[in-house]
Amino acid sequence: MPHRPPRPLRFNAFVMNTASHIQHGQWRHPDARQIDFNDVGLWIDVVRTLERGLFDAAFFADVTGLYGPALGSFDVNAREGLQIPSNDPSVLLSALAVNTEHLGLAFTSSVLQEHPFNFARKISTLDHLSKGRIAWNIVTSTQENAARNFGLDALPEHGARYAWAAEYADVVYKLWEGSWDDGALVRDRATGVYADASKIHRIDHRGPRYSVDGPHLSSPSPQRTPVLFQAGASEAGRAFAAANAEAVFIAAPNPAVAAEGIAATRAAAVALGRRAEDILFFQALSFVVGSTEAEARRNEAELDSYASPDGFLAHMNYGLKPDGSAYPPDTPLSQVETNSSKGILEWLRRSFPDREPVVADLADLLGRRARVVGTPEQIADRLQEWQDAGVDGINVVNWRLPQSYDEFADHVMPVLRARGLAQYQYAPGTLRRKLFGTDLLNDRHPAARYRGAFKDQP
Repeated sequence: MPHRPPRPLRFNAFVMNTASHIQHGQWRHPDARQIDFNDVGLWIDVVRTLERGLFDAAFFADVTGLYGPALGSFDVNAREGLQIPSNDPSVLLSALAVNTEHLGLAFTSSVLQEHPFNFARKISTLDHLSKGRIAWNIVTSTQENAARNFGLDALPEHGARYAWAAEYADVVYKLWEGSWDDGALVRDRATGVYADASKIHRIDHRGPRYSVDGPHLSSPSPQRTPVLFQAGASEAGRAFAAANAEAVFIAAPNPAVAAEGIAATRAAAVALGRRAEDILFFQALSFVVGSTEAEARRNEAELDSYASPDGFLAHMNYGLKPDGSAYPPDTPLSQVETNSSKGILEWLRRSFPDREPVVADLADLLGRRARVVGTPEQIADRLQEWQDAGVDGINVVNWRLPQSYDEFADHVMPVLRARGLAQYQYAPGTLRRKLFGTDLLNDRHPAARYRGAFKDQP
């Protein structure tokens, strides 16, 4: 009998409401519809493909500023369509929610960009509209330009950003979990009572950054708190994930490195009173599919012919010093200074186990990292290796929309299902119920402490 894992892998589509998200240069191909990302019809086609392929969620990345030095040129960004122009994914989710039935809808929102009171209301609204299929990817932003767009002189230091995120999360947890008791929404036409004020509470949050009275203006949505994603790979990021995340997005260079990080984060979660299985880990991978290995390699060469080295270097901002000047090409990556994505830089370094990579390696390394090339059967073999390392799911990085997801749904998913590596059907209910078997956060999550905590508030 073939080996069958205890549970299938989960699959998200990793996308962004822009022309050039991860695989820079691909928008130039005549079949790449991401060039028309302003057209909601493209996104409706994408999510219908994902639901046909039984993907778990569409996972939208987002930024609120340009990559590069705060006052530097953005010529490359504009020429490459490198996440400029880009649109707000939370607005797009409203349209996608009414054009899907089961697909989870995850979106990125930084603590920089919106006051937690208003953000909590937005999430609850989307969770109501989607009948409980919303997830939030909690980020702290990595662009100096983003910080300046919201009135800061500079991007706060790495650890300070996570302290900010901790208070932000605390505010929204209080609003989602504690402001409304169960049964507060009455809607009784006979008595004329819509909501029971005795079961609705102010939260009176007073913290270093925020002062929020409440109550939450939205009634409890199907999940109350959305499914919580987090993508930090630094020490501070892992500590935040151990305390708060239900799903962690990783981009490890190989299964062995993934296994280390997963074990460390799960151990930290257990030390905080959670269980190891309370957190799912999603590895980012891109796929090049062929009916034979030779065909897959030909497809890879064709994709690489459209790749933009300038786009990859500008995206990660690792080829520039903090003052905006370029590092010499022979500079070891260990000498690159960044207040940005420190965890990803370390993963890039570890992609070269036999030598220290240098800045000149970056463009090729960024373009080829986390890539799986082969037949559907070979891809299934590789995904089994990732699962054996502790990975629970895959964030599927696209090359071209919607082609990449059509290929994966039509050619790879059937092989994965035959091996028990992908689900045969959707479970009913909310996204959290599909992933964890329950609509609400479990009692081990720190947000749960706010249930019933404000009953004495006027």
